[in-house]
Order: sequence, then structure tokens, then C-alpha cells
Amino acid sequence: MCTAVTYKTKNFYFGRTLDYDFSYREEVVVTPRNFPFNFRETPPLTTRYAIIGTAFVKDGYPLYYDAVNEKGLCIAGLNFVGNAVYRDYERGKINLAQFELAPYLLGKCASVKEALVRLKKINLTNAVFSDDLPSAELHWIIADGSRAVTVEFVKEGLKLYDNAVGVLTNNPPFDEQIFNLNNYMGLSPKDPKNLFSKKLALKSYSRGMGALGLPGDLSSQSRFVRAAFVRLNSVSGDSEEESVNQVFHILGSVAHPRGACIVGKDGHEITVYTSCCNAGEGIYYYTTYENHRITAVRMRDHDLDGDALIRYPFNRREDIAFIKK
Repeated sequence: MCTAVTYKTKNFYFGRTLDYDFSYREEVVVTPRNFPFNFRETPPLTTRYAIIGTAFVKDGYPLYYDAVNEKGLCIAGLNFVGNAVYRDYERGKINLAQFELAPYLLGKCASVKEALVRLKKINLTNAVFSDDLPSAELHWIIADGSRAVTVEFVKEGLKLYDNAVGVLTNNPPFDEQIFNLNNYMGLSPKDPKNLFSKKLALKSYSRGMGALGLPGDLSSQSRFVRAAFVRLNSVSGDSEEESVNQVFHILGSVAHPRGACIVGKDGHEITVYTSCCNAGEGIYYYTTYENHRITAVRMRDHDLDGDALIRYPFNRREDIAFIKK
């Protein structure tokens, strides 16, 4: 499963984990403005913004997991299995396959406001990328420096939610995740007061007891609560290093170590990668399960008027800094 968060200091940041039991060998991909994005039922993009993010490139096409465009608009797709519903072609709509939504919105829109206008005209179809790659059941968080929204295509149709929490995980639907936070309104980063009974001399015996009851398991609902608590109470400086460091710590609170979540007979769900993007500057940072060192790619270091993908395979070998005697 996965977790996505927004974070704002002097700049705006957008990050996510990809938690799964295998990898498609995803990589950091820069898509310049003139890369030919063709769609199944919708005309190709003619006006394009450059994009950077993590993608699996298949047959020359970047299937983005999360990305940001040069205007600072961000999007991430997270598993929403059993609730996502895609439909047949519908006349009069902008018909897009699930894998086309991210490049379409990032190529066309400079803000959440613009994305919302287009989303209301979109019909997300059940077209698959290929016979060996069926459509992933997803919902999305879309954000810029002023607003975040959650996008869900479900049985009832398109659902759009303002996301003031700045967090998205997986099931249940977003409105249920928000309602569930009512159960945790007593949590606090401060030491607790004895409200149990005046008849008992109860006191704290450890730091952090204000957060007693914060769920620690890896389920999507528990991760939503934990990420929301950590993110909403997060404190850091405004520098790039402090801000990026803090995003990785927020996402580290929901990371999956190998062995804690068994999938099938021999599989293990792990945090395959963690990302953080400075949306305004177009700097994409990531770590992998195998390599804790933060690696960065600057979108603006590249020719953004080109027409070919620029690809950087993930660093997947631990990089340990030995102190020399």
C-alpha cells in the first residue's frame, strides 16, 4: 500500500511512499514539453508543461506513480482496490484511461483550480495499457502550494474532496478516513493530564504519552491516522535541507520494514521507495528500501524543450559513509 503527504515551510513539498511486495524497476523520469503524449480516446497534448517524477517506462511511455510539473502542480496515485470504478467510453466527456490521468492533468494544468475544472469533464475509462498490464485501481491526491484535493472515481461517479489534512493512504474512501479521525481527537504531542479520575494520583512515566492510542500497525486506516498526526504536528526550519529531511521523517513514521507484512506464501510488502519533491523548484528527492541516502534530480538542469524522456534508474545499493581514521 502507500502513503502520500504534503508539507509547507518556505517552499511547498509533496512526498509519498510506495509500499508493495515487488517492484517494476521504476525510475526517476523527466518528460520534457515536446514529448509526444498520445491518448486512446482524447487528442494528443498540444500545450505541455514539463514533468518530473517516478514512473515505470513501458514501450517508451512513462506510467507515472507520482509527479510534479514545472508549474508546481503535484499528483500521486495510490491503491484503492475494490472501490475504484472505471467506465466505458462516454460521448461528450474527456475520456481518459487510468494511466493517462496524471500526464493529462500535469500537461494541461498549472494549479489545483485548473485541474478541478478539467476533472469535472473527465470520464475515466476501463481501457488497459496492455494485455499484461491491467488498470490499477487507484485514487489520487492532487496538490499545489495553496490547496490539496482527493480524487476518487467510484460506483456513484466522481468524488472530489478538499484535503485539509494533506494525507492520503488507501481504503476506506476518503470521507470515511476523515470521519475516523474523530476517534483520535484526544491525542496530543504534549504530556497528558489526568482526566481519568481525581481520586487517583495518576502521572506520566514517559515522554510521548500524550499520543497513547496512536495506531502503530501498517493498515491503510492506521497509517492515515499516524501520518496525519505526525504531519499536522510537524515542526522544522525553512531551509531546503531541514524541510526535505522533515518530509522523509514524516513518511518514515509509516514505512514498511521487510517481515512486518507478509503477502501470500513468501512475499513481503516493503517501502520500495520514498519520495519528496520541492514542487516550486522541480527538485525530486528519493530513497529506496536498499539505499537510505537521499538522491536528487533537478528538472531544470535538463533541456525542457526536448522530445525524449530523460531517465535515471533508482540507486538501489546502500551507500554507507565510512569515517576514515
